[in-house]
Amino acid sequence: MLTDSHCHLDAAEFDADRDAVIARALAAGVRRQVVPAIDAAGWPALRRLCSQRAGLYPAYGLHPMFLQAHAPEHLDLLREWIERERPVAIGECGLDFFVEGLDHQTQQLYFQGQLALAREFDLPLIVHARRAVEAVIVAVRKVGGLRGVVHSYAGSEEQARQLWDNGFMIGLGGPVTYDRAQRLRRMAARMPLEHLLLETDAPDQPDAEHRGQRNEPARLTRVCEVIAELRGQPYEEIARVTSENATRLFGLRD
Repeated sequence: MLTDSHCHLDAAEFDADRDAVIARALAAGVRRQVVPAIDAAGWPALRRLCSQRAGLYPAYGLHPMFLQAHAPEHLDLLREWIERERPVAIGECGLDFFVEGLDHQTQQLYFQGQLALAREFDLPLIVHARRAVEAVIVAVRKVGGLRGVVHSYAGSEEQARQLWDNGFMIGLGGPVTYDRAQRLRRMAARMPLEHLLLETDAPDQPDAEHRGQRNEPARLTRVCEVIAELRGQPYEEIARVTSENATRLFGLRD
């Protein structure tokens, strides 16, 4: 069994064939998917989707790339949703210092608000950290007592060790399948397996064999294959341990 720890199955890109996408994932052995939100407007549809399908687990949060869709009162609304819905995580949240025009102070406002909620409700976080891994480490250390995953990890091995020490796992997906991603591939080969989660980030970040195409959760198998090859370990072991990691972090129940 594989667990896709980060898939936006509620995205509009899947509206035309979502049932077929889910069927292909199940046929490939991807039995569970954690589906993080990006803004408050999408929470109701995400809840409906996950309530209608076994193996789909929602997380509610405010993504740093969609600041124009957020309002400060959405943090209060998020608290209400967490109390009522009891999601498996808070997210997708975090910091993005790569995209121009995203105000850093406003990003920090929403990120720190979600860190506080994670501490209050003892929930893991699903964190986006693009060109912002160091700032994320500083923020989670300041709050303390947190856990979660930095998805689509692109930081250094030293930063990864600091995240592990602070209760965070590393999510790896399509980028690790590209030959040019040498630093990421070295880390995938050497890192402790108990800190690793597999993900697709579908519909984004396809593997090297599907460059430029819409990604989907069934392709998690290729991510697992590549990491197994890099580590010299059986595919089945990588699938088993990373699924156990997801179960432990998110408290998943079949």
